Amino acid sequence: MSRDYDVIIIGSGPAGFSCAMQSSKFDKRALVVESHEKYLGGTWINTGTVPSKALREAAKTILDFNSQFNKEDTQKPYDRFKMEDLLQYKDEILEKENLRAKNDLIKNEVDVVRGFGKIVDENTVEVETHIGTKQTYTAKYILICTGSSPVNPDKFEIDNDKILDYKSILNLTHIPRRLVIIGTGVNALEYATTFSALGTRITIIGEREEFLTFLDHEVKEHLHKILAEKNIRIHPGVTVEDVNFNPLNTTTEVRFRNKKGDKRLQVIETEHVLYLEGRKPNTDKIGLEKVGIETDERGFIHVNDSYKTEVDTVYAAGDVVGFPRLASASFSQGRLAACSMFGIPALETPDQIPYGIYTIPEISNIGINERDAREKGLDVTVGRAYFKNNAKADMTNQDEGLLKLVFDTETLKLLGVHIIGEQASNLIHLGQAVISYGGDVRYFIQHVMNYPTLSEAYKIAAFNGVNRVYKAGVKYKNILENNNSG
Repeated sequence: MSRDYDVIIIGSGPAGFSCAMQSSKFDKRALVVESHEKYLGGTWINTGTVPSKALREAAKTILDFNSQFNKEDTQKPYDRFKMEDLLQYKDEILEKENLRAKNDLIKNEVDVVRGFGKIVDENTVEVETHIGTKQTYTAKYILICTGSSPVNPDKFEIDNDKILDYKSILNLTHIPRRLVIIGTGVNALEYATTFSALGTRITIIGEREEFLTFLDHEVKEHLHKILAEKNIRIHPGVTVEDVNFNPLNTTTEVRFRNKKGDKRLQVIETEHVLYLEGRKPNTDKIGLEKVGIETDERGFIHVNDSYKTEVDTVYAAGDVVGFPRLASASFSQGRLAACSMFGIPALETPDQIPYGIYTIPEISNIGINERDAREKGLDVTVGRAYFKNNAKADMTNQDEGLLKLVFDTETLKLLGVHIIGEQASNLIHLGQAVISYGGDVRYFIQHVMNYPTLSEAYKIAAFNGVNRVYKAGVKYKNILENNNSG
């Protein structure tokens, strides 16, 4: 049966974009359905990863300048810099990334149609345009990658003026003096440190008792110390009662109670509130019921290892399938889905993937952390390198941080890398490579690394860890022998 396309992709985020590009390399006809009237890339380019990180980089540049030349004590960044300049920089990055995505699709002969895509049957998608017209398209396969959207608060409304969300925070007309962030997830911490770098007084309020529980305990302790030094206050384990603007003192008031202990009503006065309490998958009203695809209680679509749903012709990838909900992972998911559709052998993504948190400073990790390893009964040793002992960190005034290696005590095999500090999301990839090839910490001792670099922290941490093994009674010369003992 002749069909319009080989694959129809609903959504142009990282999963959809990579699926389209990979399909084109297989000489397959691909159609991307994008609901936004103007932009491509979904949350990835327009309201999430790219703009928030662009704003973060601008804020960090200002922080670095002030820290290097001691200007922060005499004049706050918000008195010297304009939000419109930061946003202009952010918008320029968005335009570049949108243009790059558009040109890549054009160059690879991928068709794009604007409108809301809805599945009609297992091979058909109906697209309703922004002017109300409808058109149907057929394909052998369909990929659902419609992304996610913010969860709205129950007890107050986001007015995009005093109370902001993921989108409106990126369109502020000024740098706020005070900002309360409701939420304790990754994005909350990223925005907290970004605006703190601009001189904003930050308070974080969250319902959970603990946040970022997946972090290595030492990295988390280091993070708490850094947040305290930045005067970022945290109120975990609370219930927000309401958020209202008080016209008498022209402030926004956040009322909350502790879930445990003293439950008296507390009030924080602030200029703006940023609500970042979770996201939900965009799986409503896209026709899943038409083909019998069910979601779990949170709305996520179940897929197999190839990202195929229970319907053979329908695949799903990205935020709609749940964990890990990372742009980096979504790119790989879209590629793997395309390979599965067209029966092309794929280079599979390992189970262990790096996580990057773009706070200031950054956090990144891969593999098992020390506490989990010990709870599993593994005999592990750790090696540490503090950025304050690194020459490059001293030269760049970026001496906040820790690089920690977790490795098997007997074989020295590297099991986990945990970093908080400058360029952590880049540094992690050296550890990732060693882990993926089953290497051990002697790699960092054996190989020469450029000096001065932050990567030298790996060598320092490796020596630190090996010294611990030596003190446990193992001959030092045996440790350094260039052969695997297990």
